[in-house]
Amino acid sequence: MSNKTTTTDTSLFTKENYIWMGIGAAIIALGMFLMSGGKNQDPNVFDYNVVYSTTRITVAPILILLGFVVEIYAIFKKSKSAA
Repeated sequence: MSNKTTTTDTSLFTKENYIWMGIGAAIIALGMFLMSGGKNQDPNVFDYNVVYSTTRITVAPILILLGFVVEIYAIFKKSKSAA
């Protein structure tokens, strides 16, 4: 008596999903890096332009949100063979 069972590959994500997840993670990491910004030359002096620069206040949060959108897309993307 031999019981033969067939297994099917039912992985949740495909290679393409993981590629999109990697792209999203890279965009989020870039946004975090840009948000960290630079530093003042003199730590005793507050430089408004360095702390509240356009890159830190506008560009970096937009990149982080874009990265999260890409991550959501990567999670919900269906493979072409499953469609």
